[in-house]
Amino acid sequence: MLPPKSGALLALAAAIAYATAAPSSSNHDSPLASRQSTSTITVDLTKTYQTMDGFGFSLAFQRANLITNMSDKTKQREILDLLFNRTTGAGFSIIRNGIGSSPDSRGDHMNTIAPNNPGGPKAEPQYVWDGKDSGQLWVTQRGVAEYELQNVYADAWSAPGYMKANSNENNGGTLCGVPGATCSSGDWRQAYADYLIAYIRFYLRSGVAISHLGFLNEPEFSASYASMRSTGAQAADFIKNFLYPTLVAQNLAEQVGIVCCDSEGWGNQVQMTNAIKSAGAEGMLKTVSSHTYTGGPSGPMSTRARVWLSEQCDLNGGWDPKWYGNGGAGEGLTWANNVYSAVVNNNISGYVYWEGVQWPSPNTNDKLIRVDNSTNTYVVSKRLWALANWSRYVRPGAVHVSTAGAPSGLRTAAFKNEDGSIAVIAISSSGSAINVNVKITGASELGTATVEAYVSDNNRNCEKVPGAASISADGTITGMVASRSVTTFFVPGQWPS
Repeated sequence: MLPPKSGALLALAAAIAYATAAPSSSNHDSPLASRQSTSTITVDLTKTYQTMDGFGFSLAFQRANLITNMSDKTKQREILDLLFNRTTGAGFSIIRNGIGSSPDSRGDHMNTIAPNNPGGPKAEPQYVWDGKDSGQLWVTQRGVAEYELQNVYADAWSAPGYMKANSNENNGGTLCGVPGATCSSGDWRQAYADYLIAYIRFYLRSGVAISHLGFLNEPEFSASYASMRSTGAQAADFIKNFLYPTLVAQNLAEQVGIVCCDSEGWGNQVQMTNAIKSAGAEGMLKTVSSHTYTGGPSGPMSTRARVWLSEQCDLNGGWDPKWYGNGGAGEGLTWANNVYSAVVNNNISGYVYWEGVQWPSPNTNDKLIRVDNSTNTYVVSKRLWALANWSRYVRPGAVHVSTAGAPSGLRTAAFKNEDGSIAVIAISSSGSAINVNVKITGASELGTATVEAYVSDNNRNCEKVPGAASISADGTITGMVASRSVTTFFVPGQWPS
């Protein structure tokens, strides 16, 4: 993976302030066991919150090659299905790819499309497209063509070194020409904007439309790998005067939205967002994005743009593929709660885990699937299934709607998709199963509706449980939430818009 973050940051990286502590008992109840009483939860389709973009993962720093170069094509297809398939896998709708800045592909370097300095910022660039993009292009093509992947987020960790004040893609350094960064080589802001547009064009020619474009990653952190520093004022300058006008001039502004700034922590992203707003550039953003390695959110961010947590993982704990043991930072149930807190408490529209796949070393929870190409084997963590209960059924364009009345030990969230389908997600931290009535209100007419229940727990992986729920004509779902599980009650698209 990337060179590890230093001690204090590692300690903060594991499940920042999201997961609710689970009870100490670890007994798993039979799916048929339940409390005697039944709790009534009300879903109000007329009370709405944020619109969702979806859930996803990254394959940056050559992780994509673990899939692209897999010699066992059967297992290659299995991994693609695990990531993208809405029936047998997680059904992810966002992929975050890295725009390379390295002149080579050694180790896990992401090679750039402009490896050579053309002689100055106004000289004709010499772009080089290898048709692979560190393995990311092939996986993304499969996602778009075969699984209807909707959101392709291309994010640059750094500009090529010759465009920066430190003349290096690594170790921070700022883009030459932004306020406060004067370089003897000249002002590279327009050249950097053109470079990002060229990357988009290469993908377009390969059949992939990039929907989201980022030009920074953790801009407050000078990493020993690809990294570039920026303040909010510097980011606003680049967006307002170079990147957005270039997208408009190239007739790409409707297709491609700008994302900023993938800060290492929420607090820094709030500051950068405020600076962008002060500069009058907020309306040029499609998405505000943050990580939580140095601090997570304590409430929704003040912005008109949609907000993503664009990189989340547990960097601290040892590899842990299980669902629930003792509430550990890498467990599946922990991550179901992490997503809940992000989406429900902080109005997050897009949730992206760090790496979809990763080789066995380091032995951490930075990945959803551990892949060993030397043996053509892989291990799927329960974190993937925790996200699947959200991603399969809460699709891009879904609207988060109100829920009320959940009993102690149960957290609920509800969404109405663009096709009219309804997803109600219930997360139990209880040691016993819970009977529920879920009353759906706010539809002028219900029509003929059915309901399906999908469960992830110690024994099931987003598995459909026949007969686990029913729905009456008045819109009341009667069902059961298994102990320490995520249960998604899904009403297919038979409801009026």
